[in-house]
Amino acid sequence: MKNVTDSFVSLGHWPFAGSFGFNTDILATNPINLSVVLGVLIFFGKGVLSDLLDNRKQRILNTIRNSEELRGGAIEQLENARVRLRKIEIEADQFRVNGYSEIEREKWNLINSTDKTLEQLENYKNETIHFEQERAITQVRQRIFQQALKGALETLNSRLTNELHLRTISANIGMFGTMK
Repeated sequence: MKNVTDSFVSLGHWPFAGSFGFNTDILATNPINLSVVLGVLIFFGKGVLSDLLDNRKQRILNTIRNSEELRGGAIEQLENARVRLRKIEIEADQFRVNGYSEIEREKWNLINSTDKTLEQLENYKNETIHFEQERAITQVRQRIFQQALKGALETLNSRLTNELHLRTISANIGMFGTMK
């Protein structure tokens, strides 16, 4: 320990002029000046510093509070959006199911309507065929009748003599006379 004390004492014997040395004069050194300045700064600056820190703390707390409020609002909006999404998904499913059932119903209506239309067309076709058959039969009958009449007239004209003609007229007049 004596060595350590001797080294400090020997430091005090260094010459002052022109060399670097350690000043052991406690009043002339900077640590005292610095401690006085720091003490004054701490004494008078403590209030300012605490006010600055309190203001900063309040701003941080306000920012956190605002962030929490915004977060709560965002969470509420998110929940509302999820509820709306669920409702829309349910409605979409209902529209999809209703749409499929509506499509199925329209398909069966179209099939039934087409069946009825085909049945009506089949009936119309059958009626048309029957009508055309009747008309053809009527035309054939008329031609046969006309040909038969023509043949009968030709036969009558070719075989009818004046005497036969007079006898036929007299027989017809006799029939009319008996009818009265």
